[in-house]
Amino acid sequence: MATLTSPRTTTTSYSLDLSRLGPNWHAAVMGTAIVANGAAALPIELPGLIGFGELVWALALAALTLLVAARAAHLTRHRAAARAQLMDDPATAVFYGCPPMALLAVGYATLVLGARVIGTGPAVALDLVLWTVGTVYAVAVAAGIPYLMITRHRLSVLQANPTWLLPVVAPLVAASLGPALIPHLPGPWRTAMLYGCCALLGAGLLATLALLPVVLAGLLHSKLPALILTPSLFLVLGPLGQSTTAVNQLADAARTVAPQRADAAAVLAVLYGVCAIGVALLWLLVAAAANLRAWRAEMPFAMTWWAYTFPVGTLVTGTAGLARHTGFEGFTALSAGLYVLLLAAWSVAGTRTLTGLAGGRLLR
Repeated sequence: MATLTSPRTTTTSYSLDLSRLGPNWHAAVMGTAIVANGAAALPIELPGLIGFGELVWALALAALTLLVAARAAHLTRHRAAARAQLMDDPATAVFYGCPPMALLAVGYATLVLGARVIGTGPAVALDLVLWTVGTVYAVAVAAGIPYLMITRHRLSVLQANPTWLLPVVAPLVAASLGPALIPHLPGPWRTAMLYGCCALLGAGLLATLALLPVVLAGLLHSKLPALILTPSLFLVLGPLGQSTTAVNQLADAARTVAPQRADAAAVLAVLYGVCAIGVALLWLLVAAAANLRAWRAEMPFAMTWWAYTFPVGTLVTGTAGLARHTGFEGFTALSAGLYVLLLAAWSVAGTRTLTGLAGGRLLR
């Protein structure tokens, strides 16, 4: 007589392993915040665009809050892993450029979009806190990570890749987002903010110009060490778009703080911005072609896919600034087209991240 066996119900469960939570996860916050900031910066008016930006800002703020709490737990409960990520693993250490940029991007979105939701006063206060903390963090990272590269990390220049740019780009983000606070500051602090942001622009830009040839030499000599790093090619766009955004924002701020230099600043913003965007569009073709090749090779999803978002977003804000200062409709159309590309990248990266978390593939 056959024995009946009752079917078993199999339940698959998992818990998030916070020891694996690295600073690279802030790229998701950066990519979300830049979608909101792009909506506010676009030089066109579309029904529902600002409302959409406010929703994305709220999502970015919630994601930042959750991630800061998770990282605090990581740093307190998994100190050995956290120390190894910074001190012993150069591939992870460079991603410490992401947290300050996440703070800065969410702070700016709070000022330009969240003010209608929470009020101008609270929005200014929150942005001031996030900009201050983010800027101090950015300067510490821009100096600290190269210091570790020189003194501790075991690296080969011939294996450089675009992630090496992340620490030095952070001051550029501070430089481009600080001028929005100038109208809300007391008189003497406005001048300090203007020239402070100019110094941040110079620090980030010159550091990028020094490092970029090393990165390109590494790519030409050794290629990318892994297929999942192919999206990192988009990171080269970041300093180009962010510096263009910065010079345009500083030119606007100069009209009220240093009117005697406003005309020269506006000319510099247009001349530099057009050249930088030209180089960025050229590199965009290179990065897109390389990633199409990687997709055909069945490149798996990884958090590196968020590199498709923030760098493209900086091109949106940069071209929007050029459209504002030149009145040329070509920049308006280019900004809108890049924003569509940004939305597509954000949708894909966000969906795949949520699916990976829900299915246990990420942080398992």
